[in-house]
Amino acid sequence: MVNSLLDSFFVQSLGVESLTAIGAAISLIFLLFSIAMSLGTAATALVSRSFGAGDLAECVTANKKCMGTAVAVGLALTAISLPGSSLLSLAMLSDNETHSRALMVTYLWIYALGLPAIFVIQVLAGSLRGIGDTKSPMVVSGIQILLHMGLNFFLINPGHTIGPVRIMGLGWGLTGAAIAMSASAWAAAAIYVIWTKKTPLSHGVSFAWPGSAWLSRIFRIAFPASLLSVVRVTSLMAFTSILSKVPGGGAAVGALRPSFSIESLAFMPGFGLSMATSALVGQSLGMGRPDRAEKLAWLASHHAAIVGTLASVLLFVFSHQVALALVPTQPTVAAHVSEYLRFACTTEMLFAYAMVLIGALQGAGDTLSTFWMTIVCMWMVRVPLAWLLAHPLNLGAAGCWMSMAVSQGVQGLAAMWLFKQGAWKHKKV
Repeated sequence: MVNSLLDSFFVQSLGVESLTAIGAAISLIFLLFSIAMSLGTAATALVSRSFGAGDLAECVTANKKCMGTAVAVGLALTAISLPGSSLLSLAMLSDNETHSRALMVTYLWIYALGLPAIFVIQVLAGSLRGIGDTKSPMVVSGIQILLHMGLNFFLINPGHTIGPVRIMGLGWGLTGAAIAMSASAWAAAAIYVIWTKKTPLSHGVSFAWPGSAWLSRIFRIAFPASLLSVVRVTSLMAFTSILSKVPGGGAAVGALRPSFSIESLAFMPGFGLSMATSALVGQSLGMGRPDRAEKLAWLASHHAAIVGTLASVLLFVFSHQVALALVPTQPTVAAHVSEYLRFACTTEMLFAYAMVLIGALQGAGDTLSTFWMTIVCMWMVRVPLAWLLAHPLNLGAAGCWMSMAVSQGVQGLAAMWLFKQGAWKHKKV
């Protein structure tokens, strides 16, 4: 969360065109990162189920097979993303945003070079969570964030003045931001591999081709989760396209990245509880205790809702001040950020339930039901509602923000209903 906020702060100093480039690129970044997380979800489900059953050898094997899959998929997506970035820039930005297009493509090319490392990170973090170790990912991620922040500080701007001291930088702008992201990912992946050698997965950090049987098991969980990511991101692309065509659309698109960064103050505790719940549900089912899994999931979701509600109330009240603090040199963008936050905060409690209960379903290996739920919430609610409110009803960017809030609320209610049905208790992985 801190990493994302500081990243947005550094980039905002580069001007509206850089913010617009990042706002347009965020859809593809979310997609690629979410696919990596889907493999991490598979690793958590497979490792936690084996760990709950007391089969450590199976845990190690599952991690090795997921690692091999992660490296292969990461390399393949790097190859696809390099030419795909140019095509995406044409679809996401209007003809008069030529400089923002060039910035967007350069950023995405450099980001794509870090994909294999990002995939390794997500699988190892998922495997560690599967054995109940959330401390190691926290420590390694902390190191990665510190490195990323330091590189941002040095690479993006030509220099900073701190009191009487002038610290020189390279001034590479958005290119420097992309290099900082990819370089910190590769460093973190190396640390993860070394760190994992000190855990019960010590023999499972090598890359092993999974073979047909393990590929089937991995993709039975990861493929629906990846499709879910595609649904989320393509809907975000459609949403961004609708947003870009409202009056002042460039600034509104530029507000997306800082808006999501600030909103994470409210939903990040729910994200952490979602990760914990995913591992605990898998372990409980491995023990043959679906009752324990259900109790833990509801307990975690209630906690996430309480924390998310408290945080969203504060963000709602101080949205203008927080937005100006993050993008002080861009008042138009800050106004859009503030407006977005006020709408998003109204359904943040329901979104917290969605995050945790989706994590619980995925920990059980049930990624298919969450896939269909996401299709309904994103493509049947968010996108058409954004178009209707922003254009025929002439509400502009406010209509888009309103549709975002409504779809978050619908997703929370849908997740609660799905979890109550209980089909996840009988899912085989």
